[in-house]
Amino acid sequence: MSTFSRRHIGPNEQEKAAMLNKIGAASIAELIDKTIPSHIRLNGELAVDNALTEQEYLQHIARLAAKNKVFKSFIGLGYNETITPSVILRNVLENPGWYTAYTPYQAEISQGRLEALLNFQTMILDLTGLELANASLLDEATAASEAMIMFFNSRSRDEVKNGVNKFFIADDVFPQTKDVVVGRAKNLGIELVEGDLATFEGDHTFFGALVQYPNKNGEIRDIKGFTNRVKANGIRVAVAADILSLVLLEAPGKFGADVVCGTSQRFGVPMGYGGPHAAFFATKDEYKRNIPGRIIGVSKDADGNTALRMALQTREQHIKRDKATSNICTAQALLAVMASMYAVYHGPQGLRAIAQHAHNLAAKTANGLKGMGITVSETPFFDTIWVKGTDAVTVKAVAEKYEMNFNIVSGSDVTISFGETHTDEDVTAILAVFAEVTGKNAGMAAPEPVSPLTAELLRADAILTHPTFNSYHSESLMMRYMKRLENKDLSLVHSMIPLGSCTMKLNAASELIPITNPQFANLHPFAPANQVEGMLEMIHQLEKDLCACTGFAGVSLQPNSGAQGEYAGLMVMKAYHESRGDFNRTKIIIPSSAHGTNPASAVMAGFEVVVTGCDENGNIDIEELRAKAVELKDVLGGIMVTYPSTHGVYEEGIKEITSIIHENGGQVYMDGANMNAQVGLTNPGNIGADVCHLNLHKTFAIPHGGGGPGVGPIGVAVHLVPFLPTNAVVTTGGEKAIHGVSAAPFGSALILLISYGYIKMLGAQGLRNATETAILNANYIAASLKEHYPILYTGKNGTVAHELILDCREIKKTADVEVADIAKRLIDFGFHAPTVSFPVAGTLMIEPTESEDKGEMDRFITAMIKIREEIREIENGHADKANNLLKNAPHTADCMINLDWNYPYTPQEAAYPVAYLKEFKYWVPVRRVDNALGDRNLICSCPSVESYAIAE
Repeated sequence: MSTFSRRHIGPNEQEKAAMLNKIGAASIAELIDKTIPSHIRLNGELAVDNALTEQEYLQHIARLAAKNKVFKSFIGLGYNETITPSVILRNVLENPGWYTAYTPYQAEISQGRLEALLNFQTMILDLTGLELANASLLDEATAASEAMIMFFNSRSRDEVKNGVNKFFIADDVFPQTKDVVVGRAKNLGIELVEGDLATFEGDHTFFGALVQYPNKNGEIRDIKGFTNRVKANGIRVAVAADILSLVLLEAPGKFGADVVCGTSQRFGVPMGYGGPHAAFFATKDEYKRNIPGRIIGVSKDADGNTALRMALQTREQHIKRDKATSNICTAQALLAVMASMYAVYHGPQGLRAIAQHAHNLAAKTANGLKGMGITVSETPFFDTIWVKGTDAVTVKAVAEKYEMNFNIVSGSDVTISFGETHTDEDVTAILAVFAEVTGKNAGMAAPEPVSPLTAELLRADAILTHPTFNSYHSESLMMRYMKRLENKDLSLVHSMIPLGSCTMKLNAASELIPITNPQFANLHPFAPANQVEGMLEMIHQLEKDLCACTGFAGVSLQPNSGAQGEYAGLMVMKAYHESRGDFNRTKIIIPSSAHGTNPASAVMAGFEVVVTGCDENGNIDIEELRAKAVELKDVLGGIMVTYPSTHGVYEEGIKEITSIIHENGGQVYMDGANMNAQVGLTNPGNIGADVCHLNLHKTFAIPHGGGGPGVGPIGVAVHLVPFLPTNAVVTTGGEKAIHGVSAAPFGSALILLISYGYIKMLGAQGLRNATETAILNANYIAASLKEHYPILYTGKNGTVAHELILDCREIKKTADVEVADIAKRLIDFGFHAPTVSFPVAGTLMIEPTESEDKGEMDRFITAMIKIREEIREIENGHADKANNLLKNAPHTADCMINLDWNYPYTPQEAAYPVAYLKEFKYWVPVRRVDNALGDRNLICSCPSVESYAIAE
């Protein structure tokens, strides 16, 4: 075993032996033989490099970084150089207390990141001038496509009846945004019309429009006039806006925009060769039932204290499935936290200074170029100037000689975008480039800025007036504010997070160190290929390694979430069918047990969902599947299947399932949520899948970051390789590539370094050992808890895969205890809850991962057994059914110290039910949060102390 494997894998050899004894297996090999069907097992080790030590890996990655050339970037197109304040870099991005936290489904243990995300929403509402904002989306391009889809789904009955299906997209929208929107529209029956916003009038056959503000050439067009004109025809308007420009420019919401979206990257988040970055999305209150993504709202806890939570959760895909309005499951929470902290740290005055600085540099450069007789667009601009009629090829060559990158629009046109990091010296250098190209005198070293911004373009209102944005401008204050929020939350720094299906494993420090290396972090995604050789070498090696892990011929790293991977994989399948003339293959079979994003993604890709059932053991009912496949054989697009199953079992009939689909003309899509139970032991290609998405934020160690970032690449069989997605600016994918599914050519490229390091330091044997240990750990917990809670599903030999389901439905009958009550009581024991009521209502799904040692699992087992004893006290009548430890959980320090103690149990029983809590106690900051109250009174921005009130 490699040295890194010993660091990553929790149990040592003695612990493994004890766990195997509890399970009743003589060895891990015997356990694996009993668990995984022999006919899908791999014969040898994975074809990946031998494991590197941590020191060897860090030296290797430093050599790759040195191959990159980090030129000053003036390319723009939605990606700008920025400065991550050191206090945020160190205390958020590099802090496991922030980056290892899970999505805030359990509000009580997420109050810190919920506050940071509420700050993000408040910031976005202030800057956009709208009424409702979510807690981030994936990137600007996909946010724009979500706006189009939201408008499409919001059509009136008359509009639907009359076939209103046209969507206008301005011809000066960012090319990568346009490409993603075109791809999304293709299979939804939306007709895209591209044109000049100055001349577009529209009519009642259009349901929406998308414009860029400022546009791809930096121009500030008459968005206000356009909006007034088209809204007269009932057309909904989405504005893709530059967030820093909104600090100075009039908010689009003030002149009638229905949606304002964009990226918050330039608020302190490195370019990272394309991501991850938090998109923002704001809209009118009337769309609150249709807005994609997550909304953070304000409610109260059981003691009447202010408490935050995720609002309107009934819109989640697990509830609506194929009727969901979006397949968005995750977001970019960690990056939204960084962007919001950037605004908190700088405050409104600091942000205005940064915005004015970028604008002044652009104005100085424009003035200097005009003084040289060079043509610059006369349209008002913010931070980007459009140079016309020049020798763009020569300009590019000379600029690169001086280590600067411009955006080459055409053979005669160039745009130059400025940001926070640029200086007057850069203006002088740019003028010198054009002087060298034209042979003209560069004139003034630093010309005076002549701003083209008129009073009607500038905003007159104050921004970010809430005290949060006006209180923490010294580093001491900022550091303490962030630490105060961090301390409210529970993350992997406290205890295991035993969520089934979500794989909360160790995110090793050595894997994460490279992401803050400027030679990776400061790369623009559209930089020339010869400047990013180290990054591309890493990317292509990761693609090769993922092919080895999946048994596939090709990989696309572009999808920047698991749901995006689902969508991309389905679109590739659809393109394959259509390339063969099979345009009628539009039915997709999905098991009833599937993850909720599966049917949502299928609908987004233009498929019609056909549900197939499961048997009493949770396995796909093969005979029912066969009958449906035969019935649909002329229209069958494929099946979406999860393996091991969503129920945590290796289904014996998986190869029969894939064969049935292939025999009837379909393709097999495998949801890779459970790849942590496959790597090194079996793989999707070996099982018979044609495409599989991978959650790199699960199996391959990218941190969840409190609800994002994630990466969801797809692996495909050889016949699907030609259809892998491309990018509108940097060519990727196959010769028959589908449209881009994300804005950047390689999605959230910066954090690919984490998975690259995970594979390089584990090596083939370490990857296999990790999978084996994940299975061992799950079976150990199952063996330890089966006398207290029934294990709902097991394989034919009585084992589980890498996760297990505790059946708590009988407890509901005998003690009136819900699984949510167990989840809240676990907080008092210092643990995050397992997955609640998925995939079966009234159950808990547990996944310990390979990173957890026996001692940590024993603490969790102790907690679960103690909770079962507390439930038994209710069952035998010794505890009240309504007023008990579980119904009142969680318990805060405040409720013990400052409130009258009117409970029929002691504070010690509430707070210290087991001995290990004496060593470490996590104090939850709020009591149980009232979600229903908050949904009835939706508040999604920071409330002021004076105005905050929720009607009962």
